[in-house]
Amino acid sequence: MKTLNVSISDVDYKRFGIKKDELSFDDFMDIVNRKMAQETLRECVKQAKKYGLDKMTMAEIDEEIKAVRENAKTRH
Repeated sequence: MKTLNVSISDVDYKRFGIKKDELSFDDFMDIVNRKMAQETLRECVKQAKKYGLDKMTMAEIDEEIKAVRENAKTRH
């Protein structure tokens, strides 16, 4: 096994909620992936609110999906 030393800013250390100075690569990737997923989800929610998608019912969403699929079929 190889050891890799990586420098990370104090800001990112706090941002990612890192608690230990030594981590396995898998643990580090898990922390980073979780944080990135959280940030992506927050951005999706922000965009949904911006465009009013957060107020749609599941039935409305299903109808939108159905319409897009039908439109895609007729374009070929």
